Amino acid sequence: MSNPVDVHDLSKLTVGFVGGGNMAYAIAAGLISKGVLKPGQIIVSAKSLANMQTRWKPLNVTRCTIKSVEVLTQADIIFLCVKPHVLSECATQIVNDAKGIDCAHKILVSILAGVTLKRLNDVFGSLGIPIVRTMPNTPMQVAEGCTVFCAKFGASQQYENVKFILNQLGIAFEVKEEQINGITGLTGCGPAYVYEIIEALADGAVKQGVSRDMALKMAAQTVMGAAKTVLETGKHPAVLKDEVCSPGGATIYGVHELEKGAMRSTLINAVEKASARAAELQ
Repeated sequence: MSNPVDVHDLSKLTVGFVGGGNMAYAIAAGLISKGVLKPGQIIVSAKSLANMQTRWKPLNVTRCTIKSVEVLTQADIIFLCVKPHVLSECATQIVNDAKGIDCAHKILVSILAGVTLKRLNDVFGSLGIPIVRTMPNTPMQVAEGCTVFCAKFGASQQYENVKFILNQLGIAFEVKEEQINGITGLTGCGPAYVYEIIEALADGAVKQGVSRDMALKMAAQTVMGAAKTVLETGKHPAVLKDEVCSPGGATIYGVHELEKGAMRSTLINAVEKASARAAELQ
């Protein structure tokens, strides 16, 4: 039977992933690179053992299995990282195979977009395992993630462990569940929007004669620098924008072009549409 560990001592903790896709990999990579966990503390399951072992080999994660119940058996914290449409099938298999397993000191962390705590408790309820709903994002792999989470049970050692882990991989906010779908369109999907912006900025520089490699590095650094300035100065982005826009200078001409292209409206619409889609996924 697994026992809870101290929130600041994760050396005896085992973290499992049911599903070995992009988000599971991002979380594991972040935990290992930050030194929060060692590769031997991680176990992951997926349908294809060969593909999984190849993918996870760079992280030195060797505990790979095609049996999800092994993750439940061996791990203290289990990240559920399957696609929402296979939840029922996955849950049925785990519940059927998990008879007799004591889950009282374990915790299940769902990253499934749109899937509510009620739905999760409906399919896993017989296990008696506490469930946390989260919406992480892939920058967790470089410990710069932004995660929101919620749960409907009291404080516990494992819940504190989950919160600690999430905050080691960036920033994490505990929110009301009804906020999560709306936030999904921003934080969960947002990295894709930013990657498109970086690519477009680089394309603009390439058009001006800059090499592709240099343009991409410059664009990424510019976006990272601007984001860090917002976070560390606490200034509103509009104030920071005005600080860059000298009267009659080059920047305000560029900003005018963005306004003509309805950039802000397009991004707002992207968050709205993605959030609406997330709500449909359960």
